[in-house]
Amino acid sequence: MENVATNIEMLFEKAQDYTKTSIDLLKLNAIDKTADIAASLTFRLALGLIVAMFSLFINIGISLYIGKLIGEYYLGFLIVSGFYLLLGILLILFRDRFIKIPITNLIIKKLLETKIR
Repeated sequence: MENVATNIEMLFEKAQDYTKTSIDLLKLNAIDKTADIAASLTFRLALGLIVAMFSLFINIGISLYIGKLIGEYYLGFLIVSGFYLLLGILLILFRDRFIKIPITNLIIKKLLETKIR
């Protein structure tokens, strides 16, 4: 009878250890996924900032060039601003296709990605 009780105690301890280890593994996997998503989004934001700065300066140059061709610099800026207004309206109309869906897919892909080490 003592042998059965000892076996049950050992089984209970092993089950308890397994549960603790499984919880720790889940925590570590969650941390890994969160860090991976944060790093990916940070990279994309940094790249977006660089592209935005490049775009800003190129657009100033284009505006000045168009203004010089037309004869009034402010008209060059108005033409470029009108182009971006049109682009902004199109982006609002198609925001699901160009913003929401790609970001959602990126996060889901990162969450479901398995690492091979």
